[in-house]
Order: sequence, then C-alpha cells, then structure tokens
Amino acid sequence: MSEVSESKTHSAQYRPRIADAALSDRLQSVPTVVIEGVRACGKTATALEQSASDVLFDIDPNAVDIARVNPELLLDGAEPRLLDEWHLAPEVWNHVRRASDAGRRPGRFILTGSALPSDDISRHTGAGRISRILMRPMSLFESGLSSGAVSLGGLLDSEPVGAPPAPASLTDLVEATCRGGWPSTLDIDLRRAQQFVRDHLDETRRADVRLGPGRRRDPVRLRQLMQSLARNTATDAALATLASDAGGGQPLDPATVRGYLDDLERVFIVEDQPAWSVHLRSRSRLHSAPKRHFVDPSLAVAALRTGPTRLLAGLGFFGLLFESLVVRDLRVYASAHDGEVFHYRDNTGLEADAIIETGAGTWVGVEAKLGGADAVDAAAGSLLKLRDRVDTSVAGEPAKLVVITATGYAFERDDGVAVVPITTLGP
Repeated sequence: MSEVSESKTHSAQYRPRIADAALSDRLQSVPTVVIEGVRACGKTATALEQSASDVLFDIDPNAVDIARVNPELLLDGAEPRLLDEWHLAPEVWNHVRRASDAGRRPGRFILTGSALPSDDISRHTGAGRISRILMRPMSLFESGLSSGAVSLGGLLDSEPVGAPPAPASLTDLVEATCRGGWPSTLDIDLRRAQQFVRDHLDETRRADVRLGPGRRRDPVRLRQLMQSLARNTATDAALATLASDAGGGQPLDPATVRGYLDDLERVFIVEDQPAWSVHLRSRSRLHSAPKRHFVDPSLAVAALRTGPTRLLAGLGFFGLLFESLVVRDLRVYASAHDGEVFHYRDNTGLEADAIIETGAGTWVGVEAKLGGADAVDAAAGSLLKLRDRVDTSVAGEPAKLVVITATGYAFERDDGVAVVPITTLGP
C-alpha cells in the first residue's frame, strides 16, 4: 500500500496530505514556496504543519493594514514564516522576493493563496527562488475511502496489479462525490456537508470572483454558467455550447463566457483537462479541445442542487461525475510523480478519459467506468486501440493500460489491461 510521506509528526487533528512531501522537499531547496489552490482545500493546515511562525491575512485585518504601510515588518519571524492568503495583501510579494534574494538560504517563507492576483503580480521574476505547489481537494486515499492498495507509482513502473476490494460500496462512493474532498466536510453528516459545498459555490459567485476594470459581474448569469458547466462535466463542450446552455432563451456572448471561465480559473474553482499531444501512427487527427471539470465534482453536484438519491436513481449522469472524480484523484496522485493528466480524442471517435504522463515521458492510459463486464470489455478494447494508434517509437510503450471502476477487486486481464477500482487506488 502507498503511504503519504510525512515530513514531521503531525498534530492530532491533521489529516496527512500528499502535498506534505512536496512542501517538505521544496523547503529544503528554495527560499520561498507558494501553495495555490481553491479555497477550503486545506492549504493553511498543510502550511501550518511545516511553518514556524505565521501571518494570517484573512483573519487579521491589522496585518493587511501593515502590508500597505510597511510590509517588511510582516516578514520578521521564525522561519519558515507563513504568509497565509497573501493575495489579500499583494504588497508583500516584492518584499518576499527581495528577502529571498538577500538570504538565499532555503525554507524562509511559505505563501498560500486561493486566488491569482488580477494583475498577475505573482508572476514577476520569481524564478530560481520561488517554487509553486498546486493543491487540490482531498483524494479518496487522503480522506480514507480508498485503501491505496494499488499505487499510481506502481502503475507507472509497470508493476503487476492485484488487490482485494476495499470496504466501500457504490452508495459510499456517490455520497463521497456529493461530500467532496473538503477537509471541513469529512467529519460532519452528509446534509451539512452538502450545504457547506453549496455555500462555498455561492460565496464564489457572490464575492470570490472579482472581474477586471470595466467589467460587470452578473451573479445570476454566473450561476447559470456554473450549472451549465455541471451539466457538461467531463465533456469537451465548446464556449458556444456553454453560452447557449447557460443563457436559456437568451444565449450568452461566448466572449462573456470566456471571461467568466477565466475568473473561475483564477480562483481555482474550475480546472480544465487539456488534450494529449502525441505522435500517431495513423492519419487520425487529434482533437485539441479541453474537457470541462470543476476542481472537485461536489461543486457540480452543488450547482445542480442534486444529491445521492437522485444520482443513484440515474447513474448515467453519475457516470460523468465519476469520471471527474477519477480525474481529480489522478491529478492529486500524479503530482507526487511529476505527472500531468490529459485526455485523448481523435477524429475517429476514439477516446481515453485520462492519460497520465510524467516529465520523463512515461505514460498510462485510463478509461473510467462505473463497472459491469460489458463496459469494462469495451473500455479495455478502446485502450488497446489507443496503444496501437500511438507512435510508440516516439512516445514509448504505455507503462500500463487501466480501466478504473467503482468497487471490487483490482486485477489484470488476459489482454494485459488492468482493472483498478478507485477505492483501491493511491499515490
């Protein structure tokens, strides 16, 4: 079983995260580490575990005032020093950058942020002394629903697959999708957890999305777009499709939709899945459109105000949410292996729900299916066609082809395709 690496003894209430190891490693090599990610995904708790002192801008208005007048005062403290939600006081950025230059020793500052500053100030000359970690909501392994008996690292190393079922049912998985990977929802009942996610989405719509100069935010239109994104989860819906679907009888301008999507990306609410760029043996043409995903599928559930009962009664839509859940977890696990998660689609209709590719060029092809022998057979067939279509003299042979299902045993088929329940998958 894979384990989350820990850099120190964690506090009793802290749930270890896969990002712990990345943070520990970066603090040993660069002066400043920036942890970015959607609000409430656990950035502050993770940073506090490895910081020696802190400034919490979101709960200390005096700190924001000091940042405007004399930001250097805020950098004085035991190191690593945490500047939490630093985007609320963007004046500190250049001072952190200069302090990192002046004292090139590693592990000086940790910055966390739930939004990219609209003027993109954080992209200014941080190379060589500032390292970034993108943190997402908790995976099923981190929240405890997955046993982690099959590791993505093992799949990338082409290790044999075999594991008993985890003690989780389809109902458990549906409820976990509605609850989401938010640390605050793990120990409360499902009704309150779903209310938390709805409030999170509503607060994003009302307050978190800040548009640029000269642009007016329409909260009603933004809510309609969020609902359209939810209905089109795990699809490559074009801007025009989203604009028509969100506008109802009065379609939105696609340029307006693009602006809203940019704003949602800036606060890490949505995270599109890019298409894989790969050489093919055939004359097939690759599609380049990204797939649409919320950073956590619970946000799609919240946008549509649905829940476990309705999702279990209509598993067709839950199949899309399941794919989004798989992508979320694969992104979290891939981050521990210098990996990114893409999708594949060509003009013949051949698709793969996920391609994990590492910086070294190793790749794994994935199809996500709730289960059922026929569905798994079809998914395995698609993955084998993909393997034959890819020019492996350039891309290399796949380390593994995997059908990720909901529950059951993890095993390898006679054709070499692995079947891995998401409830057995880990980093």
